[in-house]
Amino acid sequence: MTDRRQQTDDGLSEAEAIERAKQGDAEAFQALYDRHKRRVYSLCLRMTANTAEAEDLAQEAFLQLFRKIGTFRGESAFSTWLHRLSVNVVLMHLRKKSLPVVSLEETTQNTEEDSPKRDFGAEDLSLAGSIDRLQLQKAVESLPPGYRTIFVLHDVEGYEHNEIAGIVGCSIGNSKSQLHKARMKLRDILRIKRAEKAGKA
Repeated sequence: MTDRRQQTDDGLSEAEAIERAKQGDAEAFQALYDRHKRRVYSLCLRMTANTAEAEDLAQEAFLQLFRKIGTFRGESAFSTWLHRLSVNVVLMHLRKKSLPVVSLEETTQNTEEDSPKRDFGAEDLSLAGSIDRLQLQKAVESLPPGYRTIFVLHDVEGYEHNEIAGIVGCSIGNSKSQLHKARMKLRDILRIKRAEKAGKA
């Protein structure tokens, strides 16, 4: 959580910058932008796995902030409020692209795709242990968009399933199901990558 009393680069506290930005002070808004742009961009990048889209969506999030900062009441930390606003911007973008969200009703008929492959030997290559962060990041980026969204919101950003259900507009069961499938798929991807690496060694 960001401490709202922390100083921005130009000596304003965050609370002062927020109040001044609400009055239309461009410098105060710039101070808030400079302070939060990296976090907003990295959230957008984790959710879209596309640098160009992440840049556009981060800009869109700050446009929304500019329009909506007057509605910020301080009931939660500003960083939390901005985070939710940014998540909503990304989700609206993903909906517009009409990316399929896998429903709970979709049974595990796709066992080839959904279940972990067991043909690489007996060693249990689970997500636990020391996984190269870059390899994990690439694996997350390769997840189908619906899975990736739930995985990022739950395992990276720390949202609970009831919160995710509210944000994404699905049931809690659907959120849990997609998270489980996302983790299985990640495990698969990482297992295959390790097997390829072992084969080259």
